[in-house]
Amino acid sequence: MAYVDGFIVAVPKKNLAAYTKLSRLCGKVWREHGALDYREWVADDVKPGKWTSFPRAVKKKPNETVVFAWITYKSRAARDRINARVMADPRLKVLMDASNAPFDAKRMIYGGFASLVKV
Repeated sequence: MAYVDGFIVAVPKKNLAAYTKLSRLCGKVWREHGALDYREWVADDVKPGKWTSFPRAVKKKPNETVVFAWITYKSRAARDRINARVMADPRLKVLMDASNAPFDAKRMIYGGFASLVKV
C-alpha cells in the first residue's frame, strides 16, 4: 500500500528561486533512492483562516509564501529505507545546515501518511 510524506513550509519570496533549485535537487535525490514521486506546489489561492490555515500553521510572514509538498513511496518500510539513504546523501548536506537553507526549517510541518481512499 502506498505511503506519503507530506509537508508545508514558509519560504521567503526573495528566496523562492533558491528554494526551487534546492527542491529540484531534493526531488532528484529522493527519486534516485527509490521514491515513486516527488511534488512541490507554491501557494496560489491560500488565505489565512480565522482559526487555522496553511499560512497560520507555518506562521507565514508578509514577505513569505507557502509551499505544499509530498513524496510518494511504495510502502512505509520503503519510505523508512529511502529516507535513511537520503539523509546520508552528501548532496543534501545543505539541508542539514539550517543556516544555509532558503527557508526556516523550524516552521516546517511534516509527517507520514498511510493510504485511506483511492478513487
